[in-house]
Amino acid sequence: MSTSEGTTAKLNVYGHVAVIRLNRPERLNAINNVLSDDVHFVLDEIQENADVRVVILTGEGRGFCAGADVNRMSDSLQGKINDKPPRYPHIVSSIAGHIRRIRQPVIAAINGVAAGGGLGIALACDVRIASEDARFSCVFVKRSLVPDTGTSYTIARLAGIGIAMEMALTGNVYDSGWALGKGLLNKVVPSDRLMEECFSLAEEISSNPPIAIKSIKELMYSHSPDMDPIYQQERDANAPSANSEDRMEAVRSFLEKRKPEYKGR
Repeated sequence: MSTSEGTTAKLNVYGHVAVIRLNRPERLNAINNVLSDDVHFVLDEIQENADVRVVILTGEGRGFCAGADVNRMSDSLQGKINDKPPRYPHIVSSIAGHIRRIRQPVIAAINGVAAGGGLGIALACDVRIASEDARFSCVFVKRSLVPDTGTSYTIARLAGIGIAMEMALTGNVYDSGWALGKGLLNKVVPSDRLMEECFSLAEEISSNPPIAIKSIKELMYSHSPDMDPIYQQERDANAPSANSEDRMEAVRSFLEKRKPEYKGR
């Protein structure tokens, strides 16, 4: 086994299988600039490693990924961001795009909440296996935003436009059984068997010819539109809300744990 650890993303390689663990468990692995850059770094490292044939992506602690860090959203809206800008723009959606671009298939081991951009990252993976206590939410509307990280496309492609509209318009939280029934997941397993199931599938895939595996991933997504314009369309659609009073109220009310009062401006 080889190991490479960034501050907030751990990379372990077991033979032909690489495991990435998002590592901000105290924030349900919510994404900030540091986590974004660390994930991109390990994805680049994996892409260059010819011995790695399959990737498993999971989260430390009780969450998979809660999406963009709401505390950072609040600081940004108030002009208090002083941290170093990320090397990669659009810190959440660019991770989903990077997952799609690497040659190795990626299995999402969804161990807990996958919300907002975290849901988008899970849906950008090639296969999704979830624990029984995983939860899913297209929570963007609760932050006065529209779906991003490709979810405006991936939910509809996997589950149909009706389910995509329901998830996007309500921001409700759904359990893993519901997500499996709607086609968003490949399998649901007990929590204590999640990584075992993912390793079993990864080893089965990695036993096949590597060139064919790479070509299959390329072929499957050749039938889909280029995701980069979709990410840009999502960012454009978010522009009217990005600096609105309602956006500030959505973030503030979440942090203050109270019901929001929206004014439509």
